[in-house]
Amino acid sequence: MKCGGCERSIFNGLDTIEGIFGVAIDREHQTIEFNGPARLRPIVAAKLRAMGYPEKGSVHGLGAGLATAKSLVSCAIGRVS
Repeated sequence: MKCGGCERSIFNGLDTIEGIFGVAIDREHQTIEFNGPARLRPIVAAKLRAMGYPEKGSVHGLGAGLATAKSLVSCAIGRVS
């Protein structure tokens, strides 16, 4: 998460999950906070991973490279949306 495009993509992506609200992104600390039922946490984590923003330490090697590529695409989409 390096720019407003990344943030917009994350906000838009998490907005598609019913029951999630109050999303807050801290670029400096590379964290995302949200409110909603605990049962939605794995769904949120999967959504973020699919967008190229996996939980820290959850991907390695080639998976980390693919996550970076996905995040660049998500960022670009966020910049134009």
